[in-house]
Amino acid sequence: MIFGKSSKKEIKKLIAVNAKRKKFEFPIPFTDELKIGDRQGEMKIKEDDKHGTYLLWKNKKYPVEVLSKNQNRYEILLNGVSYNFSIETPTSYKRLKYLNTKSGSKKNENLEAPMPGKIVEVLTEEGREIRAGEPLLILEAMKMQNEIQAPVSGKVKKIHVKSGESVLKDDLMVEIIIGK
Repeated sequence: MIFGKSSKKEIKKLIAVNAKRKKFEFPIPFTDELKIGDRQGEMKIKEDDKHGTYLLWKNKKYPVEVLSKNQNRYEILLNGVSYNFSIETPTSYKRLKYLNTKSGSKKNENLEAPMPGKIVEVLTEEGREIRAGEPLLILEAMKMQNEIQAPVSGKVKKIHVKSGESVLKDDLMVEIIIGK
């Protein structure tokens, strides 16, 4: 903002950025239309005494709860799964992107447990080059085996878990070195 001038730049969209740095754009003013990939549908956030707060999409109810809020960072529980993200303006998103790529130096990306469970199998090893989306671990939670994939391309610096070990949500499982 330039002081002494009354013209304000109107923000026409907000950007949600998840922990894996994937961005999702939302027009302002908000609409009831939700688009995920190629799927589109009407979305409503509702609340009642029986179900609490929930998201209604394609006639299905998904329970939602804001677990924490710190400035522009949020953690929500949607249908039993926790999501962390920040809300950015286009300008703050550009700044965030710049700071994340500044200097091209090596950085660590921490892969944390998305939910409590038991490590069934470790599919990688320390020192190995990996690509984003490559399976690294099998995590069993609620009698289901979940393939945990690499959030970024890089090199496995350290594996903090082993087969048969139990983890809690947000426990550090793998450190990945990214950058040149």
